[in-house]
Amino acid sequence: MILFRPDDLRDYAAALLTSAGYSLAHAQQAADILVWANARGTNSHGMLRIPRYVEMVEQGLIAPSADPKMVREDGAMCVLEAANAPGPSAMVQAMDAAIDIASRLNIGWCSARNITHAGAIGYFALRAAERGYIGIVMTASGPLMAYHGAKVSGLSTNPISISAPSQDWPLLLDMSTSTVALGKIMQAKDAGTSIPEGWAIDADGAPTTAPSDMATLTPLGGPKGSGLSLMIEVLASVLITNPVISTVLGGGKGAMNGVALAIKADAFGDPGVFAGHIADLSHRLKQLPKALDTKELLLPGERGFRHAETCQRQGVPMADGTMERLASLADKLGVDQPNAFEPGKAARLGA
Repeated sequence: MILFRPDDLRDYAAALLTSAGYSLAHAQQAADILVWANARGTNSHGMLRIPRYVEMVEQGLIAPSADPKMVREDGAMCVLEAANAPGPSAMVQAMDAAIDIASRLNIGWCSARNITHAGAIGYFALRAAERGYIGIVMTASGPLMAYHGAKVSGLSTNPISISAPSQDWPLLLDMSTSTVALGKIMQAKDAGTSIPEGWAIDADGAPTTAPSDMATLTPLGGPKGSGLSLMIEVLASVLITNPVISTVLGGGKGAMNGVALAIKADAFGDPGVFAGHIADLSHRLKQLPKALDTKELLLPGERGFRHAETCQRQGVPMADGTMERLASLADKLGVDQPNAFEPGKAARLGA
């Protein structure tokens, strides 16, 4: 794992994306969320995604300079047409619109149609919490995960993130409806490692530990993950007449949609009291007796916040496989590669 300064990684990511056709604004926004994910230890949604984003531009699946437009506004809800713009920019715009509505009406809902891969959606939910709002974000895409009991993909890994402001770090839940996100399989391929049994099944529907044999992902908690994913498809896609799953299963071309919801916390009372109650709840949970082999009880998002603080001081660790793939892309696009954290040295964790 090679260490890099966060700013150097952001500059590198933005340079790769602009060289592939992204507008500067879209490239910088995408770079920020990708490095944010790496810095939090969520490598599955970090810079390893860049080669695929470039492929999607080449295949016409991402419109790298598209300008999302608001196409409907009615009370506390609005609809944003992203027109296949890069997902991070579209979802930032959607969350900011939801926050703006909530600032006036206490709650705001923005549905984003035809986005592309948005990255770690906790980034958008956190955007609300940092402004004193509760944030809820969901995205829906084509089949990647088995419906419970099936041996082929029938649903997406539709993630959901919920954030709440606190006196310390916000609470930040960010989870996939599959046992793990697809990016973790990609990460295992980059690292040359196997995956735990239960993450995926092969073409025969049998559990597999080889990333290369994966046919589809498994739903989190069996029918629970399937059911939650299905309902996110309803809220993010069917509700705005842009269904994804039924379209793809029927032989059509899929899309991707997102939902950003903001709730004004102080509409219910003093925001300081609310934050204090969150802090008290967090403290009491962390003081519960620990199970065997558990060193510490962690709150949603806590591990990521700690990891990010360490990375800000010591550098962001990047897998060799990821950096090699990015280097190959950089050579193709004529982009300079960043230096490791300690110039002239291959700075590595534990070295």
